Amino acid sequence: MKLIAAVDSNWGIGRGNKLLVSIPEDMKFFRETTMGNVVVMGRKTLESFPNGKPLKDRINIVLTRDVSYRVDGATVCHSVDELLEEISKYDTDNVYVIGGGSIYELLEPYCDTALITRIEYEYDADTHFPKLDKLGWELTEESEEQTYFDIIYYFDTYKRLNDR
Repeated sequence: MKLIAAVDSNWGIGRGNKLLVSIPEDMKFFRETTMGNVVVMGRKTLESFPNGKPLKDRINIVLTRDVSYRVDGATVCHSVDELLEEISKYDTDNVYVIGGGSIYELLEPYCDTALITRIEYEYDADTHFPKLDKLGWELTEESEEQTYFDIIYYFDTYKRLNDR
């Protein structure tokens, strides 16, 4: 299973249930990477999408403690065990955890790859991504510097070290 996120220089990912910044190339990368695959998210992340609808052309799985929660076009799981059973139906290389903060934190131990758009700026975030560099992950690939107006960012790949 893989993590995918855009983070600022302090691993911030959002504020007020919204992304910190919208970078077209990052959105394109996210869309192309997850298209046709499985995306796992929390309820708040789903509800932050346009009209609160699941992402098109992907298998959407929502993890929530709310046992009465239902959404058309998505599978709802209520525990990590239930989620792991559900995703066992798929090739785990095609399963992407897409947020939010508590879901990243909960599922990070089950992932082996993280695709991170690293933004060279610290925003006023209220939601953060797990600090992979402190959790036994190694930066294995880093893109050339990218820019969007005055925003500098990189596409990074992290791999979990085996000795954790």
